[in-house]
Amino acid sequence: MPLHTTIFHDSKTEILVWKITESLDQLLLEATLNEKSKSRLNAMKSVSHQRGFVSVRKLLHEKYYSDFALYYDEFGKPHLSDGKHISISHSHDFSTIITSDKNCGIDLEMQREKITTIAHKFAENELGFLNTSDKNSYIRQLTVIWGAKEAIFKIRNEPGISFNDHIQVDAFDLTTKKTKAVLNFGTIRMNYEIFFEEIENYTLVFAFEK
Repeated sequence: MPLHTTIFHDSKTEILVWKITESLDQLLLEATLNEKSKSRLNAMKSVSHQRGFVSVRKLLHEKYYSDFALYYDEFGKPHLSDGKHISISHSHDFSTIITSDKNCGIDLEMQREKITTIAHKFAENELGFLNTSDKNSYIRQLTVIWGAKEAIFKIRNEPGISFNDHIQVDAFDLTTKKTKAVLNFGTIRMNYEIFFEEIENYTLVFAFEK
């Protein structure tokens, strides 16, 4: 399938979303992988994960990058050879990348009822402002919170960060499509701007370090 969604957040930041309808074989015919990516792909046991991984390379191509322009540091964080910041996510039928001059992170999650059973593990501090009486809104809000914390974790990428203990998301309304968050971890105190969009039954969340 062609590119599903393009979001121009500002003049320096672009988000691309791909809806994965192709088979793995078809994606591989249309994507060029470097040797490290081939090794990572071959080590993946899930075809869904493999399709997500290769579809990200399709998104790179949309931005006129090849897989050879993408590399990962020792902590697994992706970087681009031209110095622009990049973050990557994929979930089931969608994949996404964000590229920016600003330090950024992105997460894409399917909205699922299962998230309500684990809310206490990652959103203990936020439960007080959530609308638990409306199950649909509750699931959507929890998915934003999870995505915000995942995006922040991708920016900092430091072992030991706890979603419950170290990252707190401010109260927000689903209609505003933005909020703020703070990371308190050891000597680190960082503030973040959080933005989110809903695409079909998925939540896309991206964060910027302030």
